[in-house]
Amino acid sequence: MSKTRNRKPADPAAEFVPSLQAADILKQLHFNPAEGLIWLEGRRMVLLHAESLGALRQEFILSVGMEATRGLFTRFGYSAGCRDAELALKMQPPGTSVDRLLISGGYFHALQGIVSPPTVVSQNLDIEKGICFIDFYWKNSYEDQLHIEAFGVGFSPACWMEVGYASGFLSTCVGRRILVREVECRAMGSDVCRCIARPVEDWPDAELDLAYFEPRPFRMSAPEQPQRTEASTAPVRHDTTTKRSERRGVIGASVAFNNVMHKVQRVAPTTATVLLLGESGVGKSAFAREIQRKSTRSDKPFLELNCAAIPEQLMEAELFGAERGAYTGAGEARRGRFQVADGGTLFLDEISSLPMTAQGKLLRVIQTGEFEPLGSTVTRRVDVRIIAAANENLWVAVGEGRFRQDLYYRLNVFPIQIPPLRERRDDIPLLLEHLLRKYSERYGRRIPGVTAQALQILLNYRWPGNVRELENVIERGVILGEDDQPLGYHQLVTVDSEMGAHVPMAPNEQGLLAERRDFHLESVSMEAAQETEALTLWAEGIVARSNVSLTDVENTLVKAAFRAAQGNFTHAAGLLGMTRAQLAYRVKKMEEEGGAR
Repeated sequence: MSKTRNRKPADPAAEFVPSLQAADILKQLHFNPAEGLIWLEGRRMVLLHAESLGALRQEFILSVGMEATRGLFTRFGYSAGCRDAELALKMQPPGTSVDRLLISGGYFHALQGIVSPPTVVSQNLDIEKGICFIDFYWKNSYEDQLHIEAFGVGFSPACWMEVGYASGFLSTCVGRRILVREVECRAMGSDVCRCIARPVEDWPDAELDLAYFEPRPFRMSAPEQPQRTEASTAPVRHDTTTKRSERRGVIGASVAFNNVMHKVQRVAPTTATVLLLGESGVGKSAFAREIQRKSTRSDKPFLELNCAAIPEQLMEAELFGAERGAYTGAGEARRGRFQVADGGTLFLDEISSLPMTAQGKLLRVIQTGEFEPLGSTVTRRVDVRIIAAANENLWVAVGEGRFRQDLYYRLNVFPIQIPPLRERRDDIPLLLEHLLRKYSERYGRRIPGVTAQALQILLNYRWPGNVRELENVIERGVILGEDDQPLGYHQLVTVDSEMGAHVPMAPNEQGLLAERRDFHLESVSMEAAQETEALTLWAEGIVARSNVSLTDVENTLVKAAFRAAQGNFTHAAGLLGMTRAQLAYRVKKMEEEGGAR
């Protein structure tokens, strides 16, 4: 590969031109030194010394090694890129072309002092057909500067955070996973840093880079000492044993997803009982299978049982087996799930639906590994790992007498909370790409992607049904879609769907995606009703005590506001819906009455 110093953009028009003007973004940037706050369009920002970040980076490298540090910074950048892409989609002027929107990510990065805006060498973009190829370079990377100062010029690229950022930004905007690879870097002796962006499936060796986007456990070992070497322009790809066929079954790249995966990787090799918690549809079954895949029992049986789907009178026989004649209709002996899963893993979904008698037997199996089949006096012993799942608070079920407290403690050895999809929106483009491919193959369709309008809807919808609802929406869209045409609003949002009633946007008279006028009023009205109901219940509880005065309530609210505002007078007044003067009067009155803030 030739040196970049002599490379010029193929077309002068391809130079960086932000879709969002400087004034559009800068007017959303607010500094409040008095409160120690920096805000960018409602999101808090932090201004740090590059030298301090460099010291942190160097300490990570010397503590856990180059590869682990690269993964941490790549995932950190990916999350930042997703955040800025959501902001760009929200702020984009009407009629902004997709290519301008994609390149605008460089402007956000430049605004933050990370690297210069990119210069495009060549590009081929057709988002609706799933085509995304961008060859670009940037200058003044702070990561390069810090890496060279600490370790000198070497053989590997060093813009880990920038590459992660670009991958996250492009993936969110395009609606499918885009992998950005740095093929030349100043830390390798080049004059500028050159990157190529393509969909994951267009890279023949994508697993080499994807490994850095996945959380992997690392051990604190002897410090890895990077050696100063002579400059080289030949990109070296780090070897890894991760093959695409061995990649995990669960899909995601968000911070919330990676936090879950860290816990999965920790507990999977052990024999500890795992309790998966989360709303219906978040993918607890998929995570249970992921634990099985990463465990020492991966080649042993994995059985799944939905406790809510089995009649109560048959549950014991289903779990523990039954002898012939044990109950009406038992014409022959049958093995239970525990016997079949011996040596492997048994996943019990909706565990809170388990009958009390079966709960007692389950507790014994977990404690001793022993049980008797229904109608038998012969004790059997098995070695089965239990993974349980619940979409409700089991402690509440214990309090209501529906779930045994001792069983709860036995199951709650290693709880993992699976976040809802609305808290891991960064994963939507990855899930979208996977589901489009899955259902296109199933129904013999050629669906290249979704329109920009449809993607905006998918990213903004709250997804009460979580991943399962997203899967249903995409399956319906593929069935309604046309070959070689992207899915649009009307394929994804049907008249009678829950999504259509709660999505904040819809096509206007001109066919453009716009915010629904009634949506804000509906949500405000609903939130106000819920707040009023909660306030009424709280007030009724206070009055029922009969020993609390109105003055006590007012003084307590004032103190709570000061704690929430961390002592800031103006902020506390705002929380209480008062002016600063009104709050000052209230505080003075409290002091006169002997109260204290």
